[in-house]
Amino acid sequence: MQYVSTRANAAELGFEEVIITGLAGDGGLYVPKTWPVFSPDKWRSLRGKTYAEIALEVMFPFVEGAMPRETFANMIKEAYGSFSHKAVVPLTQLDANHWLLELYHGPTLAFKDVAMQLLARLMDWALERADRSASIIAATSGDTGGAAIEAFKNSGRTRVFVLHPHQRVSDVQRRQMTTTGSDRVFNIALEGNFDDCQDLVKAMFAHEAFRKEQNLAGVNSINWARIMAQTVYYVTSAIALGAPDRPVSFTVPTGNFGDIFAGYVVKQMGLPIDQLVIATNSNDILDRTLKTGRYEVTGVEPTTSPSMDIQVSSNFERLLFDVSNRDGAEVVRMMSGLKQSGAFEIPAEPLALLRQNFVSGRADEEAVKQTISQTLKSSGKLIDPHTAVAYHVAQQVSCDTPMITLSTAHPAKFPDAVEAASGIHPQLPPHMADLFERTEVFKVLPNDLAAIESFIAQ
Repeated sequence: MQYVSTRANAAELGFEEVIITGLAGDGGLYVPKTWPVFSPDKWRSLRGKTYAEIALEVMFPFVEGAMPRETFANMIKEAYGSFSHKAVVPLTQLDANHWLLELYHGPTLAFKDVAMQLLARLMDWALERADRSASIIAATSGDTGGAAIEAFKNSGRTRVFVLHPHQRVSDVQRRQMTTTGSDRVFNIALEGNFDDCQDLVKAMFAHEAFRKEQNLAGVNSINWARIMAQTVYYVTSAIALGAPDRPVSFTVPTGNFGDIFAGYVVKQMGLPIDQLVIATNSNDILDRTLKTGRYEVTGVEPTTSPSMDIQVSSNFERLLFDVSNRDGAEVVRMMSGLKQSGAFEIPAEPLALLRQNFVSGRADEEAVKQTISQTLKSSGKLIDPHTAVAYHVAQQVSCDTPMITLSTAHPAKFPDAVEAASGIHPQLPPHMADLFERTEVFKVLPNDLAAIESFIAQ
């Protein structure tokens, strides 16, 4: 499989190069040159298989030609061996038509573990083949940083630098990042918001001399392997509920658009998905965009679902490229408008395709609080604020097919918000019981590219 940039002005790359490269040289994001398509019989053949077996079948078309099938199969088994649930991502039924897909049984209790545990192994494999080391740079709104640090902390070929918005992540999220004790992990608390963190990461990748000097590599969802790994749980959950002979729908708490884009990918691969529902919190740029056709940045409002407190959704560019008939020049026009004026209009044809594939909704803070409380009362299930955003929206959508809401984080990652809504203080699992006794190490730095690059270059 070859990969092309969404801005159509960078070299095509193979899978191995895409893993290390992250952001394309023209500022775009890499996507597969074509979408592999499975027949209904191929989907049916996945019934009864384990998560690792399905993962191999779904992802191998994206990897084929870069590594042997057996090598990839072993990586997958190793990556998901650390998850605490045998099913890796179990389904829980909430009522007659609503299901929760629990994506938080990995080592850091968030859905990011599903992709990051595999990406770390892929990155080590690619670096070893190239006989090089790398400085991994990541921006996080809370969960990516912890998952990346956990996955890469023992890698002999990488140093990990994570930028998080200072005082804008939960205490549990911060401590998961800052208490590893690894001398290969460096945490930067940036005086700004997540969009500032993300902008600085992109600026470092665009700074060619610095990028080469430090051997930068990216693990944010700008890295295609992250999206690829996230496609698998759409398939396992859909198959469990009768696909391909019965369509299913998904509601996804959405910030940077990577998770729901993975759902779009498997829909392009032929999985019968009825509705893909974008669920936003008060930072509702994606909901507004779908309804108005105008993508317009406003201020970021802190909420109890901080991983979604985002205005610039990086992976939305991948979708815009696909619905614009893969016209890189059109994507450049839209991204230039965003950079220059903080807004752009989506032309009529791409907008119509967006609306064919997605619906959207939002949940304010009161709705989140009520949803946590009501879900506990009706089903006995305690959910985190991000899941509550999605479940609130899911219940507003008219849907004749089974609706699967992605539950992206364990409630114990956001204990204060969950307790305020439910009266229950969720407990961390045993392997994190001493989290608040561990020593923290992080550096507070200004929102300044030169200061960040200087820190990394030391």
